[in-house]
Amino acid sequence: MISDATAIFRIEGMTCQSCVRNIESKLGDTLGIISANVDLSKSRGIFKFEPQLITHQEISNSIDDAGFIASNYIEEVFVTINGMTCMSCVRNIESNLATKKGVVNVSVDLKEGRGKFQYDSNLITSEQICEMIDDMGFEANILTQEVTLSVIGMKCNKCVKKIEDNVADVYGVKDIKVNLNEKTAVVEFDPAKVDGTSITQRIISLGFEAKDLNNFQDVAVLECETSARERAASIESRISTGTNMFSEKIDIGENEFETKSSRCFIHIQGMTCASCVAAIEKHVRKIKGVKSILVALMPGKAEVKYNPSDVKPTTIAESITELGFPSVIGAGDGSSDGEVELKICGMTCASCVHSIESNVMKVKGVLSASVSLGTQKGKFTFKPSVTGPRDIIEHIQNLGFDASLLTASDRSINYLDHKEEIKKWRTAFFISTAFGVPAMIIMMYFMFIMGSPGFHHEDYCCILPGLSFENLALFCLATPVQFIGGRHFYVAAFRALRHGTSNMDVLVMLATTISYIYSCAVVIAAMALQQHTSPMTFFDTPPMLIMFISLGRWLEHIAKGKTSEALAKLISLQATEATLVEIGKEGEILSEKQISVELVHRGDLLKVVPGAKVPVDGKVFSGSSTCDESLITGESMPVLKKKGSLVIGGSINQSGLLIVRTTHIGQDTTLAQIVRLVEEAQTSKAPIQQLADKIAGYFVPVVALLSLATLTGWIIVGYVGLEYLPITEMDMHGFNYTEIVFQYAFRCALTVLAIACPCALGLATPTAVMVGTGVGALNGILIKGAEVLENAHKVKTVVFDKTGTITHGVPTLTKLVVLYDESIVPLKFMLATLGTAEEGSEHPIAAVEGYIPGDGNSCHTRSIQSLSRE
Repeated sequence: MISDATAIFRIEGMTCQSCVRNIESKLGDTLGIISANVDLSKSRGIFKFEPQLITHQEISNSIDDAGFIASNYIEEVFVTINGMTCMSCVRNIESNLATKKGVVNVSVDLKEGRGKFQYDSNLITSEQICEMIDDMGFEANILTQEVTLSVIGMKCNKCVKKIEDNVADVYGVKDIKVNLNEKTAVVEFDPAKVDGTSITQRIISLGFEAKDLNNFQDVAVLECETSARERAASIESRISTGTNMFSEKIDIGENEFETKSSRCFIHIQGMTCASCVAAIEKHVRKIKGVKSILVALMPGKAEVKYNPSDVKPTTIAESITELGFPSVIGAGDGSSDGEVELKICGMTCASCVHSIESNVMKVKGVLSASVSLGTQKGKFTFKPSVTGPRDIIEHIQNLGFDASLLTASDRSINYLDHKEEIKKWRTAFFISTAFGVPAMIIMMYFMFIMGSPGFHHEDYCCILPGLSFENLALFCLATPVQFIGGRHFYVAAFRALRHGTSNMDVLVMLATTISYIYSCAVVIAAMALQQHTSPMTFFDTPPMLIMFISLGRWLEHIAKGKTSEALAKLISLQATEATLVEIGKEGEILSEKQISVELVHRGDLLKVVPGAKVPVDGKVFSGSSTCDESLITGESMPVLKKKGSLVIGGSINQSGLLIVRTTHIGQDTTLAQIVRLVEEAQTSKAPIQQLADKIAGYFVPVVALLSLATLTGWIIVGYVGLEYLPITEMDMHGFNYTEIVFQYAFRCALTVLAIACPCALGLATPTAVMVGTGVGALNGILIKGAEVLENAHKVKTVVFDKTGTITHGVPTLTKLVVLYDESIVPLKFMLATLGTAEEGSEHPIAAVEGYIPGDGNSCHTRSIQSLSRE
């Protein structure tokens, strides 16, 4: 039996619903046509037919015979693609899919992990495209959206079946589940083919009342006989008679026009300055149905409020793209995937980083994991429907590390100062030093004595048979260091081994513990055998090794703390308080109140007095002044601000009073985005660092095996013949054959363990990245990530888009022209007079350097008066 087929055509020439009914009635009566559904707004016709009775071409001819033009309908689908790791994967998918029959255009985004495909639906389906990608070794799924509708009017299961059957036939609907008891319908659909409004209207047309609970499309229940044009006219009339004095405000507020609008987020690429923002906002406001748009430059995101009956988000995004700024629709807050930042304590080396990343990536639902040793932070992306932050934190804690959510207090100026870690390792170092230095002195003293002429080991042995004073003293000094000074290493090493991982602490504990236990064992054995000499021990190894590594850890955390200075200075630019004002009809200030900057809402009016910081981003509502934006934009000269000008949070108002209407608050402000950019740059990993972390993950077990191989190898060499061991007669004096071989073998094996620490391997690159991005931020250069920094050495030419405006930031005197007779007033006296007069001026030109001093000639100012011109 041959199954039904579907043909989709683009139909040109339709002007009204009469054309739609004409095509549907004519094609519906044609033999072999099962159903005909024509959409005027999309110029699309969908026809189900029996292939054994009619062909695709015959349907097209029938539409042409009706007086219209039918052509293949090019559809668009967004597909999420998992498994891509580099641009080679992207090129592989694009090159293979582009050659498939029916595929018109392919665009794959590695960063977003998805692809956009345009295809002829009569030749290939979106499901077949996904299958082709799956066959290439990736995981592909059609990007769908879900809307939950409140459905009123259902009385029985017959109503449920009626809704499910009718909505399921809507082109683009993937699945629908109707719950009679809860009066809801959950619909999964392809946003490229249908939207929430069409689904809601379909249910309304069946005689039920429907409203979106997700706010995806906030559609009110409307009477069938009321046209969209009449509704818009009635809303506009109510708005025009409103008493809201702020007529220039785009967001109307709590009125019907607002409640019937929808909101979408659009990611925009290619913006470089405020003029790009202004151009996009001006362009989009001209689109019919768009009520307001707010563009944020730093995150590259726009929030658009629109009327879903007049325009769709895809249309807005396409219009911005045509303007020259590539744009894509975001879901909700801009990302369908969850993201969480965690504060992770207890990491000591690159193998810790590798251990956390590799283990967390095994958690079902986790999409990416990036952990920074330098900032002690981790960023994780996950599927909210599968897992969440609690599971990730619990998994990290099970690995032996302390993990917690990065709170607002953690983001304060001192969240990277490493005070606790510095205190911990400083204490460990002082404890180790108190015992380690005496141990070193005793060791050097006995080495000097043993090297003196006529020395005999038996002369200094023994306090007890087999126990010398040297070994007793070193044992007493090594024991507290091993178990008190080294307790942090023991705890970290135990946690790592308990979860099947290894890190630098494991190496330290292996070296010190083996040295300590071996030394205790040989001394006890010598005492039990009542020997006349005391064996060579390694009691000096634990205090010296722990002392130097504790010092290294202390200095390491001090260095890490200093790298936060750039972020601290950026964060310190943020204002802590704002003055909220209420403006009367005549523009007068009715009231004002000091509030915390965290309590500022979008749309608030704030007063900024001269000398104060602008609390958040906004537009000047009234007043004029100049603002110093040098710490944010690098612009050395004050920037004039007047009504309608954009102001940046953190800049300093200089001369006049400003009333500012807020546009971006919290983490959406320009300064917050700069701070976040620097944080992300410091957290990101350069390709070479990713390789180093991967190597560090295998470093510790490899070193342990090499140490064991060293021990075995030298034991074999020693038993072949002592002459093959590079030791002196003094080293062999007083010891038997076995002691000589094992002492040398153990010494070499412990040396491998002690010096093979991956700290430099894991810390070199992230420390360089943190310092580089931090110093760059202090100098106004924002580096977007470690990969960019790594590739900077390849730069041969730097092009500045600042023709004729690049300066040193400080005005200097370049030319001196005398326009008067110097015989009247000497030039040096004139310059001294001018310089003295401008000492008290705040004008930038007054700070000019390079004038000639007056050779002692000077004058004194009696009073200074500042004059400002409106």
